[in-house]
Amino acid sequence: MFDKPIDIQQTIKIGLIAGLVALSTSAIGMVETFAQRDLVSGVFTLGHLLVFLTPVGAGYLATRETDGAESATVYGHGLLAGAMSSLPVVGLIILTILAPNIRDFLINVSPALVEFLTFGQGKTLGALLLIGLMTAAGFAGAAFFMLPDQTKQLWQTAIIWTLGIGTFSEILRTILVGVAGTQILRIFFGAKGATPLTAVLVFVISIGISIWWRRRGAAIQTRLNAPERQQQVSRAKIGLLAVVLLALPFILGTYLTEVIDNVGLYILMGLGLNIVVGFAGLLDLGYVAFFAIGAYTMGLLTSQGDLGIANMSFWAALPISVAVSVIAGVILGTPVLRMRGDYLAIVTLGFGEIIRVLATSDVLKGVIGGAQGILRIPKAQVASTALVQPEQIYYLILIGVAIAAFISTRLRDSRLGRQWMAMREDEDVAEAMGINLVSTKLLAFAIGAAFSGLSGAIFASKLGSIFPNSFSLLISINVLSLIIVGGIGSLPGVVVGALVLVGLPELLREFAEYRQLMFGFLLIVMMLAKPEGLWPSAVLQRELHAAMDEEMPNGPEMAVSGETG
Repeated sequence: MFDKPIDIQQTIKIGLIAGLVALSTSAIGMVETFAQRDLVSGVFTLGHLLVFLTPVGAGYLATRETDGAESATVYGHGLLAGAMSSLPVVGLIILTILAPNIRDFLINVSPALVEFLTFGQGKTLGALLLIGLMTAAGFAGAAFFMLPDQTKQLWQTAIIWTLGIGTFSEILRTILVGVAGTQILRIFFGAKGATPLTAVLVFVISIGISIWWRRRGAAIQTRLNAPERQQQVSRAKIGLLAVVLLALPFILGTYLTEVIDNVGLYILMGLGLNIVVGFAGLLDLGYVAFFAIGAYTMGLLTSQGDLGIANMSFWAALPISVAVSVIAGVILGTPVLRMRGDYLAIVTLGFGEIIRVLATSDVLKGVIGGAQGILRIPKAQVASTALVQPEQIYYLILIGVAIAAFISTRLRDSRLGRQWMAMREDEDVAEAMGINLVSTKLLAFAIGAAFSGLSGAIFASKLGSIFPNSFSLLISINVLSLIIVGGIGSLPGVVVGALVLVGLPELLREFAEYRQLMFGFLLIVMMLAKPEGLWPSAVLQRELHAAMDEEMPNGPEMAVSGETG
């Protein structure tokens, strides 16, 4: 069956690596934790997905090495990769038999984990069953590879929708409980996860819609893109988006609206950092400093406690908070005008750490509260109504995001925006063409800081108190990460990145201890599979693919255009 011995060695290697991934996620407790979230109620959990995704991936990757071979060879490599991926996990099960005290050094290898991996059938029979199922999963990965591209896309779309509905079934049930009766919802949703009926319906409907769109989508897009319809379509999209955004709190409820509020604050910061990094190409790792400055300024000006200095209202203090953040942006930008790339990143990182250390130290405790922070910050008020509930604060954040998005859009298409992009590509050439690098860089830092300061001011009013531990370096990393995942230089990409990196972890809070691990994994996958981001900027997407096309004949290395990459 195997006519290429070197391919067999590669397949074994791929399978064992996949098995080590499954072993690692089991040993650190991820599989047991994820098993608590059902995808298909009583049938399939996130833990199962975590275990069986590795042999499927191994089978898919192994069959790529047999491109052009006979079908029997391809499927054989898939079976072999799946079987090899099961060995490390089975080895863990055997180890629990040979070493009953295994939890002394692998604390997460619990009896519950072993029972899950063996499907409650006992260790011997369960291990054999696991080998068979993971081998079959490797075969499924090979079969998926062999599908025609169009069919592969249909299955991929249907699987993603089915898993997504299953993952967020509890949230969907919470939203729909006010619309449909409890008895009806029990048909489609179990205690945890979607029912098998719902999973089948979602899968079939997804494939049906994809087939229909494949046949009719081109004609529909042609009609919608006609010159006489473009303006109407654009207005309809804007109107529909406005209606959805305004009605969102009534649809989602209190808890989900609170999640959206947090996402909105990150979108505000992301829009500001997108100007600095995405438009101007200035890598800023201390962006949280402006968020902190805006929050502390709001706290000092409005607090009704001992640290309050002006007893101002939210609306009176808001422009001052933004202005102070702008000044801080100019102060940061001035000494780093001649720095680029890694050097700029290190300096801005240091600036952010200076602000954090000052906020926590006792040196300024009498001014900004030190570790105790600033308390008794009043809520924003409209007329005589205080914005206390998440549904009320949502509209305040929505207005801030809308203003920031409008300004960003106008700046991107303006002369200043083109100057930023020219500077991002090559500072020396931009300066030779007559662009004033000093004013251009300072404007980028100042405007980016303004959006971050606005987010910080709203955050202080929303929370009612602020503490230094709310402004760690991780905030800057998260904002930069959401720009990378969404698409550097892309305004819609900021929204998508914030939903993925901020919204999803909030909805899956039971997995919070693995949040940073999933962050890192997602960034690695994005850089390998879709380096331009989920919703990329058209300009950067063309540049990236052009650079990759130039480098591919000489090797897999990716070319990086400009200083920022």
